[in-house]
Amino acid sequence: MDPLLVDRAAGVVTLTMNRPDAMNALDVPLKEALRDTLSALAVDPSVRAVVLTGSGSRAFCVGQDLREHVAHLKGLSLDSGDDTPLRTVTEHYNPIALTLATLPVPVIAAVRGAAAGAGASLALLSDFRIGGPSTSFLMAFAKVGLAGDTGASWILPRLVGHAKAVELLMLAEPVRAGVALELGLLTRLADDDEAVLPAAQELAARLAEGPTRAYAAIKRELVEGAAGSLAQALAVEAEAQAECGATGDHREGTFAFVEKRPPAYSGA
Repeated sequence: MDPLLVDRAAGVVTLTMNRPDAMNALDVPLKEALRDTLSALAVDPSVRAVVLTGSGSRAFCVGQDLREHVAHLKGLSLDSGDDTPLRTVTEHYNPIALTLATLPVPVIAAVRGAAAGAGASLALLSDFRIGGPSTSFLMAFAKVGLAGDTGASWILPRLVGHAKAVELLMLAEPVRAGVALELGLLTRLADDDEAVLPAAQELAARLAEGPTRAYAAIKRELVEGAAGSLAQALAVEAEAQAECGATGDHREGTFAFVEKRPPAYSGA
């Protein structure tokens, strides 16, 4: 069984983490598939939006496969100096997080069921997060004596503020769908779990028809602008606007507005 399913339709790529019996826990094959597929999508000009989801109804993704992790821990003493069990952070989680957060197209997470640990981080690093009544988030790292990873320390304070990020990471208590929506962990909340993926794909299709070069620039502005001063943010904006102003999409959008017609964006 393929650990990651890839479906393409009209510029929208849907990635489905496919380990339903393990609640889509991240083992090495799934992590490698995510890492390599996201890297390929990042340079594929035919991709205009990405949907990330999990198979089955119980979970989006519950993070690291702890059965696999236990197997790596067995036989190692605390003073062995062997970093093999946690080498996956640099080999898998870090590149997955960086590529996901910087994909030059919109990313929509369809979050049914539990999103825990690294699985929660994957959802939160997406640009939009659609959930349903069964959706919950759990920053589970501290429950097994670990710090956050997969970008949790970077994205959580940006979404909920420093104090709430401390609470979510240290207390490691589940956040149910309604509260997640209030906190900004979810962008939208569907009335029915079965409507989550269609809603995410509908949003992806809408975004795929938009000015994707501008979307990429907006994402870059937000990442770089949040890390620097106002002067640095203004410099990033000036560079981004110069790039976008030279695109066919800018011309098309402007002409369509003046001519009072819907724009037909091409990503050029």
